[in-house]
Amino acid sequence: MSITTAMTSVPKPAADLIEAFRDAPTSIISDNLARLPGAVGLRPFHRGGRLVGVAFTVRTRPGDNLAIHKALELVGPGDVIVVDGGGDETRALVGEIMKTIAEYRGAAGYVIDGAIRDVAAFAASDFPCFARSAIHRGPYKSGPGEINVPVSIGGSVISPGDIVVGDEDGVVSFPASTAAGLLEAVRAQVAREEQTLVSIREGRYQGSYGKS
Repeated sequence: MSITTAMTSVPKPAADLIEAFRDAPTSIISDNLARLPGAVGLRPFHRGGRLVGVAFTVRTRPGDNLAIHKALELVGPGDVIVVDGGGDETRALVGEIMKTIAEYRGAAGYVIDGAIRDVAAFAASDFPCFARSAIHRGPYKSGPGEINVPVSIGGSVISPGDIVVGDEDGVVSFPASTAAGLLEAVRAQVAREEQTLVSIREGRYQGSYGKS
């Protein structure tokens, strides 16, 4: 069955703008997105390190990874391979070999609304991988699928070219067009929260955090 490719590459904002989100907690990014966007039900499987990059999206039939294999022929440096597998947990869509291919291509990581396998390989690596679960059962490779179309990941719509950030708390995404303003708001909140922590340690805290 066919794989449809809407775009062979995705537009990227300036590299320094993307990189500026590396130290931005997903929780604070989420706060400044009205606490609405963000994938639900995914968790990190890699050893450590943050995920920051631009969404290269894949939609595939649950339990089938042919479209991901096709996407791996196209991804490049800084791309986050975002896979809409329909939340299916009965078959793994990605394992160690596909992890290694993505790393070789310079991808920034995986975000998978589905399952993976070869968990030990991910756990020993700093190559980011967020997924719903792990299972030993392998995938079908029949298709169909779509590449670089809007996808739904854990209830969050992610479009090709969106900036994707992941850390221990989960995964958030947002359009590149909003990134500069969002970054300013995130930095301001980080500064406020740091001052709140200082006031707690110094015995000056008066409950301001409960009002924000």
